[in-house]
Amino acid sequence: QVQQVESGGGSVQAGGSLRLSCRASEYASSSYCMGWFRQAPGKEREGVASIDSDGIFHYADSVKGRFTISRDNAKNTLYLQMNSLKPEDTSMYYCGGVCSDYIGNTIPSNVLDAWGQGTLITVTS
Repeated sequence: QVQQVESGGGSVQAGGSLRLSCRASEYASSSYCMGWFRQAPGKEREGVASIDSDGIFHYADSVKGRFTISRDNAKNTLYLQMNSLKPEDTSMYYCGGVCSDYIGNTIPSNVLDAWGQGTLITVTS
């Protein structure tokens, strides 16, 4: 039995919603920034949403207005509410020390590590 850091993924029809949760020990020690990134097969990692050290939210243009990042410090948990999902959103989603510089941009593999194994989101037409 292994605790999963990222959870909430699954298969959903286009236009549907999912809520991802990220519970990690790294959350409490992170005083800089945190967020979500995704990686689809054959593609580079892409920053999706983040919260910086000042509590400011950042979103990739591709998800702006559809995704909402939030957190619960008491539970050491980061969330990503995903609404109006599109097939293009299909990917593995990871949480980690994602800063605003990488939101909407490619994240080199050597820059940061995911806090968990990721959770798969599949959006069907």
